[in-house]
Amino acid sequence: MAHRPDPGFPRGALTAWRLAIPIARGLGRWWVDFERRGPALPPGPVVVAANHFSNVDPVVVGMTTDRPIRFLAVDELFGNSSSFDALTHWLGAIPLSRTRAPLGALRLALAELAAGGSVGVFPEGVRVWAWGETAPRRGAAWLARRAGVPLVPVMVAGTDQVMGRGGHRIARSRVTAVVCEPILSADYAAYPDPLGAMTEEWRRRVGDALAGVYRDWESASRFPLPASRKRPER
Repeated sequence: MAHRPDPGFPRGALTAWRLAIPIARGLGRWWVDFERRGPALPPGPVVVAANHFSNVDPVVVGMTTDRPIRFLAVDELFGNSSSFDALTHWLGAIPLSRTRAPLGALRLALAELAAGGSVGVFPEGVRVWAWGETAPRRGAAWLARRAGVPLVPVMVAGTDQVMGRGGHRIARSRVTAVVCEPILSADYAAYPDPLGAMTEEWRRRVGDALAGVYRDWESASRFPLPASRKRPER
């Protein structure tokens, strides 16, 4: 099944998204002790940019933002399971090539934003073992600036313990997600490198939120921070 080449969702998928979000949030609170912090997303189209520890991060971001999102997904995720491919494409994933210039994916993402939708991006590009090991890419900032929409950083903590890199099953752990204040491209128009400045601001806000959550966990006797977890670089 090919990905949807037009803005929006196919018949039934948008309804499925809207039904799945509260169900996933309820299951998340029961299974992984899910907590959401931060403001609601701004109205209208947005680029949601989150850090990336786990295969379950897209689900957690959807639970956090309470909005159907079309995620940019690297094309290497596809081709292993026809069922997974069909479901992921039906839910609006936009395949993004690692080996070729992703012009088609970027055009589709811009069309989605122009139509009033929301696009999800993981600036690190891959799941990481620990925050700070991979420099964020500029794609999220480019989309937000080109479309003239807010760039909303979302911090996800704890999913590395749920189904992180190298994991093959979902384990119980605490998961906290924080919606940060939006980054507006107009605020960076006078910078010599607006995309670099926006990307650095995304990194700073996500890093600060992650550091704050880790401090809270360390101070809570119920959920001590695992000794193996690396502290975020500021």
